[in-house]
Amino acid sequence: MKPTSPARAAAPSPMPERTVFFVSDGTGITAETFGNSILNQFPAKPRHVRRPFIDSVEKAVRVVAEINESHDREGKRPIVFITLVDDAVRDIVRSERCKGLVLDLFRTFVEPLEVEFGVKSSHRVGRFSETSQSQEYHDRIEAINFSLQHDDGQSAANLDIADVILVGVSRSGKTPTSLYLAMQHGIKAANYPLIPDDFERGRLPSVLAPYKRKCFGLTIDPARLAQIRNERRPGSRYASLENCRFEVNEAEAMMRRESIAWLSSTHKSIEEIATTILRDLRPDRLIY
Repeated sequence: MKPTSPARAAAPSPMPERTVFFVSDGTGITAETFGNSILNQFPAKPRHVRRPFIDSVEKAVRVVAEINESHDREGKRPIVFITLVDDAVRDIVRSERCKGLVLDLFRTFVEPLEVEFGVKSSHRVGRFSETSQSQEYHDRIEAINFSLQHDDGQSAANLDIADVILVGVSRSGKTPTSLYLAMQHGIKAANYPLIPDDFERGRLPSVLAPYKRKCFGLTIDPARLAQIRNERRPGSRYASLENCRFEVNEAEAMMRRESIAWLSSTHKSIEEIATTILRDLRPDRLIY
């Protein structure tokens, strides 16, 4: 008798498409960010609907009607992530009249913390809007302005107050990373391109030399770089695979010579890149 071969594990079947609502009495960014981090664990591409500023009973009733309409149209329960402070508004969305699966982020986390801290939370609608008056918010705006002014080496002024200076070949991810660092962490991030003239000299641009300790390098797979550049300037030498290989190799060699920490952006998200930069150059900004 032939031995039976072990049964292969069945591939996970794709989840049925459905709608996800993010309902908040503020901007909805908190609900959306948290909800998406959970949804990313599943093989689904749901339709996203953000409903911000739901701060009255009337608005809550309209949202429930929209959720129920989605349920009746699709034949599946919509997923509803909520961050609602007002009890009357929240009770409407959580009521049996709502045909969605409601995941209440505040009740899940705030109530256990009230027990742990021994105090009641403020339960104030729009609490997050107060951030616009905080020093942290002001610092973020300043950092965004700085990053825009120092994008792609367009200004070498005030590099002494930069928190980070990103270096690398053109289209390696420096600009989006700089802006993310500014917007998310209030980091003043400049970025400076490494170009063929720098490779011929064999050293960093002179304006960066005094600030080498602030530099962090980004590199990228040459094939991916060629693909990105061809979307911008198709068929050019700038976008050719041969030139991309040359520039990437030269940039990486320069970073090694200058003892500049660097990583490849090819398979990393902006969030991963930014966190690595903070860990290596500004670990103090990971504690606040």
